[in-house]
Amino acid sequence: MKYVIAAIKPYKLDEVREALTAIGVRGMMVSEIKGFGTQSGHTEIYRGAEYAVNFVPKMKLEIAVSDTLAEDVVATIAKVAKTDKIGDGKIFVLDLKDALRVRTGDTGEDAL
Repeated sequence: MKYVIAAIKPYKLDEVREALTAIGVRGMMVSEIKGFGTQSGHTEIYRGAEYAVNFVPKMKLEIAVSDTLAEDVVATIAKVAKTDKIGDGKIFVLDLKDALRVRTGDTGEDAL
């Protein structure tokens, strides 16, 4: 099993969710986050005053999938979230040792 963590632009969330559902992803966790990378924030003007925005808003997706689906999940997120502009996000893939569905007690891939 794999654990996929992706940080994407907020307005891409619905499009990415729909695309992932279409390839067979049955669930995910989503959080609003702030961060910076190459973009290192930006400046904005509000009521005539310029101020620095050091952390850029993003959406974090966390998805547990089988090994066979992991490549498709990464490719789908990368394709759909891409805008060709700085700040498109990052995707991390980690090995997932185990999972447990609390309601039924199912473990491993059965819990996904």
